[in-house]
Amino acid sequence: MATFTAIKNKKQTAGVLGGVLKYVQQEKKTRAGGLRFVTGHNCVPQSVYTEMMTTKQRFKKTDGRQFYHFVQSFAETDALTPQEANAIGLELAQREFPDFEVVVATHLDTNHLHNHLVVNSVSCETGRKLHQSADDLLKHRQANDEICAAHGLSVLEQPEKRSKKKRMKPGEYQAGLRSDSWKLDLIHAINEALEYADSRESFIANMEQEGYEVTWTNARKHITFTCPNGRKCRDSSLHDETFLKENLEALFVYRQTVGFRPGSVEPDEGWMGELANGFIQLGRSMERLDDLPPLPAPPTWTDSKQRRREALKKLAMGQKLTADTHTQGMNMSM
Repeated sequence: MATFTAIKNKKQTAGVLGGVLKYVQQEKKTRAGGLRFVTGHNCVPQSVYTEMMTTKQRFKKTDGRQFYHFVQSFAETDALTPQEANAIGLELAQREFPDFEVVVATHLDTNHLHNHLVVNSVSCETGRKLHQSADDLLKHRQANDEICAAHGLSVLEQPEKRSKKKRMKPGEYQAGLRSDSWKLDLIHAINEALEYADSRESFIANMEQEGYEVTWTNARKHITFTCPNGRKCRDSSLHDETFLKENLEALFVYRQTVGFRPGSVEPDEGWMGELANGFIQLGRSMERLDDLPPLPAPPTWTDSKQRRREALKKLAMGQKLTADTHTQGMNMSM
């Protein structure tokens, strides 16, 4: 059974609405086999921004909240086709938001299919402003459960409590080898978010677009990620020092210094390898920017498949990694 999560888009402007609509309809995420899995309820996806803004102007409600953004994620074991997933998302949109313009975009670039639903904040029929509360979200989830059950989809188990141990559980290790793990999905989402991020703010915004909440404050030692399924995970529990708070901060300082270009593919040696390779260049730039914080010594990374496998086994046994089997060995391609 699919989960249904509300995305907290704190900034509510016409520009942000346009950016979200553009993001969810990306070709690389929604197209497969010559088909593009984006549909509209009360609107045409190709012109949805214009239609939504016209509705707001027509009823003179252009201020305040501009849109609502939801993610409907399906279990990989449901073995849905993209057509079926998109049809279920459209059915949910028609049931829960009958008088509003909604775009349903099915993303195909993760281990599990998921739909992004972007809903206009103003009804195209009545001009009524849409307001959402915790009770409304619960109602949407109940409707989602009923629709999924009618399609014969499996029921997802309730999230288990996190273990305080940092060692990888045997089941998680096996799931990792099968590329079937919520934590590896999180790592994949982080890596994808890093493709377009040059700051903490842009990284958090990219993660929120995929349904993840990120708690990253100066007062806390660790970053905490909240997954669409409700599970929480600290940066220190991701089995890869790349994602530690201090390392990501160093990476963003480096990118801002050297003029990082969003959309760069992940280097073979990983994102922190990018920092290591450019360390000399960064050092020269730091001489000209005295106000930037000091950086940690660059680690040594390897892209050997054998070393990655050995690192994974050691983590599963709760062992510390030596210099030649650094945690970057866990930077798995998914």
